[in-house]
Amino acid sequence: MESREVVVIGSGPAALRAAIACSDAGVVPLVIDELGIGSGSGAPPVAGLAASIDELNAQSHTEDTLAAGGEFCNESIVSRTCNEGVPTLAELERWGLALRRREGGLPHAAPAPGHQVPRLTGCGDSTVREVTRILEEQVIKRGIQRNADHLPLSIVSDNNQVRGIVTLNISTGEIEPFQTKAVILASEGHQGLWSNPNEGSGTGAALALSAGIELRGMGSTPRHPLTLRDCGIHIPMDVLGSGGRIRRENGDDIGPEEALEGESCVLDLRGMDPDAKAWFSQTSLRIRDRLGLDTTRDVIPLSPGVAYTTGGAPCDHEGRVIFEEQNTGDSVSLWHTGLYAAGRSANTGMHGISPLPGNILLDDLVSGKAAGVHAATWSPTNLFGGSTQIEQAVKEASERITLIREGEGMTVGNFASKLSSAISTGSSSKDAALAEIHNIKGSGIRLTDTSKVMNTEMVEALRLHGLASVAEAIITSG
Repeated sequence: MESREVVVIGSGPAALRAAIACSDAGVVPLVIDELGIGSGSGAPPVAGLAASIDELNAQSHTEDTLAAGGEFCNESIVSRTCNEGVPTLAELERWGLALRRREGGLPHAAPAPGHQVPRLTGCGDSTVREVTRILEEQVIKRGIQRNADHLPLSIVSDNNQVRGIVTLNISTGEIEPFQTKAVILASEGHQGLWSNPNEGSGTGAALALSAGIELRGMGSTPRHPLTLRDCGIHIPMDVLGSGGRIRRENGDDIGPEEALEGESCVLDLRGMDPDAKAWFSQTSLRIRDRLGLDTTRDVIPLSPGVAYTTGGAPCDHEGRVIFEEQNTGDSVSLWHTGLYAAGRSANTGMHGISPLPGNILLDDLVSGKAAGVHAATWSPTNLFGGSTQIEQAVKEASERITLIREGEGMTVGNFASKLSSAISTGSSSKDAALAEIHNIKGSGIRLTDTSKVMNTEMVEALRLHGLASVAEAIITSG
């Protein structure tokens, strides 16, 4: 069994930034990535990165974030994260990020709904892809090992302390455990519940649940106003600061709020700034390929959908996952020792009920860095342990996979469809949705491919089981 000081779970900006920070602080981590190198660049480009480029400080950014997120925001976390906007952007530039620029050479800053001043910057509709590419280069330069095609199955804990993690090697079909002192959960969100698991399998949230963590912020699922739901396209909010406009069918301009409230509307990109068109060419190409619409002549019908999620494992400003324990009548926050969360796997209190455009990516990078630094500082002073618990977890994982391989029930596609329907029902009837999810989980999944090697159907089944647990957490929190 391999032993590592720190294991990072994920493939996107939060996971990569956590791994870089951990390495720079003196501990080279192991990155476990169920999807493969480059996969994190495929995340929906919902917005660029928010930074107070043209302001003396980030106070206004902090105020805008608190106004959008409401009472569920953590003011100290919001202040810390907003203050890191410009340094984060500068760091990415030093590493080679090619930003969209304005006359004079400064990074372009676009206005966006909810921001008092223009502060949305990036690389047009390629921001997430380019940031991920830059971070992957930095991971490679530091010699950080990355185990791709490893699906995390469970976290092994002993008395609320991390001892290891159990994974499925997708290439070989073998169960592979790793003994570790610290695990950083930094996977994609669970937005796949509303579409399909490939758009967000919620691995981090499911792993936190497997460790007995009660998720937080699950009752609020933000929707993206610039979504073409039927064809799976999410258009970045940046277009609204570059000449794009949301309109009613009669031509009147409206804001994103009206679109989210169900107003029948379209996105009009015909008047986009000429110098901005090249930065959003991928968006225009995808719309043409999937809908047959030309953005220079046609308007695009919108149907707001879930492009990202913000609920996850509750954590403090250093990324440590916390849980509540009653002590003589008072509730005390304790650290699930060795367990961290960042990005879409975490609920830091940054976003509240409504994330501000550009804050999702900023939070990924800032929270990932914080978790990586603390894990690298803390782990060398502690000892490995839990060999017995890890062996037991491997046995349980093997039995679980055998049960799926030999079991009866729904097909993978049917299970996913019914789960998506149940989570949609939860908005109107919590009891009915919970009962339906229990029935779905109890029915099991029937595989058509029972092989061990590269069994992608098995991987989908395991992801769906994790998403079903996340769905229960969403409904019970509401």
